[in-house]
Amino acid sequence: MLAIERRKEILEKLQAEHRVVVSELSQNYGVSEETIRRDLEKLENEGYAIKSYGGAVINENASLDFSFNVRKNRNIAGKQQIAKLVSRMVHDGDSLMLDASSTAVYIARALKEKKNLVVITNSIEIIIELLDMTDWKVLSTGGASRVSSYALVGPQTDQMLKSYHVDRAVVSCKGFDLDAGFTDSDELHANNKKTMLEAAKERILAVDSSKFGETAFVSIGTLADVTVIVTDKKPDDEWLQVFHAAGVDCVYPD
Repeated sequence: MLAIERRKEILEKLQAEHRVVVSELSQNYGVSEETIRRDLEKLENEGYAIKSYGGAVINENASLDFSFNVRKNRNIAGKQQIAKLVSRMVHDGDSLMLDASSTAVYIARALKEKKNLVVITNSIEIIIELLDMTDWKVLSTGGASRVSSYALVGPQTDQMLKSYHVDRAVVSCKGFDLDAGFTDSDELHANNKKTMLEAAKERILAVDSSKFGETAFVSIGTLADVTVIVTDKKPDDEWLQVFHAAGVDCVYPD
């Protein structure tokens, strides 16, 4: 294993468990404890970790975006619920755009029972997931690769997305606040999500309940930019009243 791959896995463990132990990592990877200390020192220099006696802890004060593998394995049940609800809105022969969120991967899996879909996505994970869907047309956006999210992002991605008009766009977010709207931690991702919404007749925000009341770094849009919100739990009445006033449907499990 390359050093960069090992550090990536150590960072994922830090993000998931908030602490790591040098002796355990040394044994797991079959390298010396000194090698692991150098890995942790590099992660500390990059702002991801704080070294402590015998290991390291996550730097809670850093503005870090969780790696894709960590996010994909968070709240799996909630994402599967959302995916099931979104799949009911999609019909055979539809065209849709899916963003590069971990939630969208579960949605792509749930859609596999559909026929003749056209799917446009900037998610490398979704493209791989749908390789066996031979009766579908799956289009990659192109763009600059982003290893932390297994995504293609940037102006080239936007340019490709603007070439199409689809039945539905499904995007997710890192935060959803009544005042700030829905937000993301990355500007390029946020721009690509905006472009997807602008290209669709039905604009679906797929957001799990843990994101309600949270605000991330950059704005994606407001309630005026979506037609449907799909979530894994019934929101509080305050949220439902705001959705109703904005003319936005909210779909959640019974």
